[in-house]
Amino acid sequence: MKVKKYIASSMPEAMKKISKDLGKNAVILNSKVVYSGGFFGLFRKKNIEVIAAIDPDVKRKEEMNRKKEAYNDQKTQSLMVNNQKNEEQLLKEIQQLKALVENIKSIGPELQHVPSMYRDIYQRLINQNIHQRVLDEIKTRCIEHYYKNNEQVTKQDAVLFVANELKSYLETVTFGPMNLDKKFINVVGPTGVGKTTTLAKIASETVLKLKKNVAFITTDTYRIAAVEQLKTYAKILDVPCEVCYNMIDFKMAVKKFADKDFVFIDTAGRNFRNPQYVKDIKNMIDFRHDMQSFLVFSLTTKEEDMETIYEQFSDIPIHKFIFTKLDETMNYGSLFNLSYKYEKGIAYITNGQDVPDDIVEASKEYIINQIIGVDI
Repeated sequence: MKVKKYIASSMPEAMKKISKDLGKNAVILNSKVVYSGGFFGLFRKKNIEVIAAIDPDVKRKEEMNRKKEAYNDQKTQSLMVNNQKNEEQLLKEIQQLKALVENIKSIGPELQHVPSMYRDIYQRLINQNIHQRVLDEIKTRCIEHYYKNNEQVTKQDAVLFVANELKSYLETVTFGPMNLDKKFINVVGPTGVGKTTTLAKIASETVLKLKKNVAFITTDTYRIAAVEQLKTYAKILDVPCEVCYNMIDFKMAVKKFADKDFVFIDTAGRNFRNPQYVKDIKNMIDFRHDMQSFLVFSLTTKEEDMETIYEQFSDIPIHKFIFTKLDETMNYGSLFNLSYKYEKGIAYITNGQDVPDDIVEASKEYIINQIIGVDI
């Protein structure tokens, strides 16, 4: 125990000294009045003598408490700083999440999970009404392609990748013009799709470029204008044209044109929803001949109607498709969708009314270029 003596003029003064020296835990052991100074016992000064002590353990505890308080203060301050940092980080993450949600809203659910470099071309496929199953599969492949290339993909890379993916769906489908090994070329389809004009374009190419000897047969006796139109084309090309009203007429025309290289057959266009129309064609034309038949669609027709048209004509051996009126629409998805769905190639695509111009021989590359909007 530490013991000390203090002399002060008063008890309060002594207590101040003790408190300052020994701390608030000091203990008063004894106090008494003492005198000092004076002459011969006179004029002496009165003081207070105080004996005080403190337990070192108490002082040690005091010191430990002070350190503990200081540590707690420091820890509290550190926790406050960390809490502030955590709050700032949480606020930042909330803002990022909000931005992500807003971004998802802006791009639409169809483009969710599609890497940014692929979004423009993928949106193009959506706008072109590419079949949903194909869209879903291409989305998955885009994601795989993106991460396989360590996220280092340019927009040009993305377009080329998507174009090649589309092309892969048509690997088993044959595209291109009429088969030169087949003598009879027949076009069928609903009214208004441009069968007669398209047939004249193909025949003109055959005469002017291939230098072949050709003839026309028309079974479209429902419209006088159609017969006259084909006769006009025949006159321009200086080739014969026969009008057939029944199977007997058709067989006679076939015999008449036995020496021709190619015979082009035009059929009547009527309401495709009427099954009788296809029966009439089968009763008019002998499909047992060396014949290739092309089903003609207009790209301005709704795709669901095109599918109905195909189902109606499925009893006829369709060789390939022909699509007309490319110049009258901005949507080319049907070129891909119908070829993929029915595994039928496309022979020709027309893009205007001029004969013999405004017709192109179809190819996978040409079709994909129309759909993605750039040449590959």
